[in-house]
Order: sequence, then structure tokens, then C-alpha cells
Amino acid sequence: MSPERSPSTAGLLARFTIAGVVVLAALAGLIAYLAREAGTAQATQSAVQTTSVTARGVVEPRLDAAVVNRDPAALTAFDAAIRRYVLQGSLVRVKVWSADGTILYSDASALIGERYPLSAEEAEALRVQGSVSEVSDLTRPENRLETSFGKLLEVYVGIRAADGRPLLLEAYYRYDAVTQAGQAAWARFAPPSLGALVVLEVVQVPFAWSLARRVRRSQRERERLLQHAVDASDAERRRIARDLHDGIVQDLSGLTFGLDAARLGEPDEARRAEVIADAAGRLRTSVGALRSLLVDIYPPNLAEEGLGPALAELAGGLERMGVAVDLDADDADGLPPAASALLFRTAQEVLRNVVAHSAARAVLVRVTRAGSGAILVIDDDGRGFDGDRLTEQARDGHFGLRAVGDLLAEAGGRLSVRAAPGRGTRVEAEVPLS
Repeated sequence: MSPERSPSTAGLLARFTIAGVVVLAALAGLIAYLAREAGTAQATQSAVQTTSVTARGVVEPRLDAAVVNRDPAALTAFDAAIRRYVLQGSLVRVKVWSADGTILYSDASALIGERYPLSAEEAEALRVQGSVSEVSDLTRPENRLETSFGKLLEVYVGIRAADGRPLLLEAYYRYDAVTQAGQAAWARFAPPSLGALVVLEVVQVPFAWSLARRVRRSQRERERLLQHAVDASDAERRRIARDLHDGIVQDLSGLTFGLDAARLGEPDEARRAEVIADAAGRLRTSVGALRSLLVDIYPPNLAEEGLGPALAELAGGLERMGVAVDLDADDADGLPPAASALLFRTAQEVLRNVVAHSAARAVLVRVTRAGSGAILVIDDDGRGFDGDRLTEQARDGHFGLRAVGDLLAEAGGRLSVRAAPGRGTRVEAEVPLS
């Protein structure tokens, strides 16, 4: 079996790191955008608040009837106050509008007296005495004298003249001041945020490396277990084919030859009865061998009756071969199906080795419960073997016990084998019950 090649640990770490860098860059861009937007919104709100304070504290108290009626002397005094208290910093232009769209005052005197239609937002701000802000549309006629300032932010605030007449104050701010405020917010909040993200990425890399190594180890272990399962399945199929060919097939072939010889030789009644009796005996033997083979593959009573009867069936097979079996399986009743199947598979493999290799005269088979697990013990008085033989057998392809050990380990159990030349073999298998 050649499993599909999986990414290396370094490859997995590289993928994780690249993904982290991509996410970090995306988050950095998002943080920059949000910080600039927050700074811009804060600067715009600050401009609105400044305009509202200016409107109530500086402009409204000076909007007497003479200013509203555009008296030259009153406008001169009003203009001096505006230039002294209002036009400073990023605020570069001021206009006062009447409800009909007439410019009652502007620090650009050429606009005084001109009339332009108010937009819906401007008219609403004048009506409710509220405020509104927007980026200046320098293509509109009333903004023709502001084009030299570049991009501007307009803020409209509803005010009232001394006689209660509703008017509109318009203030123009340089937009680069708003942009600078957004950049200042980015410069203030972005470094610690990005620094925290970078630290998080750096801290995650060792954990990712460790996780990738564990994943690779787990993958290799799964591949190893799968390879062992495939090898064990192949070995089991070869064993079944060998048993059929060397046993039942040979017996049935001999029976066929004997029957053909009897048929062609025209035997008398005594000879015919003898042939029939011999054929019947051979068929019974073959049927018994087939039943034993079926039990080896999977005992029909394991799922229905449990582990105890299934072990009794295995013990019966050994006793028919002349091996005395001491079976103690009282604790095998009520075991979970998965645990029963594992213990039966272990017993099957061990007892098969007893028959094939140990020349034992007696075997002890015991099932006990210990805490949250079940233990199977098989102890024979056969010839035993030295400690290296099991490894050599596995290397040569006879790895039945090794495959069983892998199955037990995968289920959270264990397999131990103790043997010595001339002293028999003791195998213990433990499986968890939960």
C-alpha cells in the first residue's frame, strides 16, 4: 500500500504562518480604515460643535437689525468681529444666509447680497435650527470664491437674528485638517493594535509547530496501523487459502478419486458399503474442518451469546486435537461487543500459534475484570521461545500477534508476551471497557 503523501510538518507550519500573515495584513488594513474613519468622523463632529458654539456665542448676539438689513457701517463692525473671533485656524470662510437664499454677510464681500437656492438639507437646518455638514461642491456658483482653498468641509448651523428671524450660518473648514485628524487617530490606535496582533502571531507559531508535529505523528501512526491491518488481512486470507488447499481440498480430492475408482472397478456389495462408509467419514471430517474454519473467521455465537461461548468453541477445537484446555470465562459475560471481539481475535491468534508452534499438552484460558478493563490470559506448557523470535517472525511475515497488539493499542489496550525456551508462553491482553 502506498498512501497519498501528506504535507510535511514544515509545510503545515508554512501554510499556517502564511495564512496568519494574510489575516494580519487584512486586519491591519481594516484597523487603518476604521481608525481613519473614526478620526474623520470625530474631526467633523468637532467642526460642527465649534460652529455651533461660534454661532451662539459670537454671531447671534451681533445679528441686529442693521446687520440683517446690510447697513454698511454695521456690516463693517460685524466683519471685524468675525475676523477677530471666528476666522482662525482651519476655518477660512463664513457666510450668513437668509431664508430666501440671500447672502446677508460673507467675509468675501463680493458675495454679499447675492441670492442662491438653498438645498433641502440647508433649508431643514434653518427650519429646525439644527446643523448639517458636507464636503463642499466647489462647482456650485455660490462656492466660486472658495476654489482657491481646495477641498473644504461645509458646516451649516441654524441661528436667529435679534428680532427672531431664522437665519443660517455657514462655515468652511479646510478638509486637510479633517484628514490630519483621521491620520492622527490611526497613528494613536494602530501601533498598539498591530503590535498585539504581531505578538499573537509570533506566540502562535511555536504552538502551531507543536500541533503540526503531533498531527504528523498521528498521521504516521494511522498509516502504520492501516498498513498493519492490510498486511494482517492479506496474511489471514493466505492462511485460509492454505488451510483449504492443504486440508479440505486435498481430502475432497482424495474422496473423489476413491469414488471414481470404486465406480470404475464395479465392486461387490461389501466393497461398495466399505467405500460409502469411508466417503461418509471423510465428508464428516471435511464438514467439521469447514465449521472450524468458519469459527476461526468469525464465531456465529460471539455476537449473540457473548465471549464465553465463543472461547468455549475455540477450546473445543483444541481438545479435539488432543490439547487439554482449562477455560475460566465466567467474567466474560456482559462485556461490550467491541471488547469481546478484540479479546476473541487475540485468543484466536494465540491458540492458533499454540497448535502450530508450541506442541503444548495443556493450555489455561482465563478472562477476568480489573477496574475499568478486561484481561485475557492464555498460558501454555509448550516449548516456548526466546525473546527475539517474535520479532523475527514479524519480519518474515508471520506477524499475527503483532497485528493483534496494534489493534489492542489502537483501542487503548495492551498486549504482553512472556516466554522462555522450554518453559511455555504466557500472553496477556487487556482492553478498556469504556
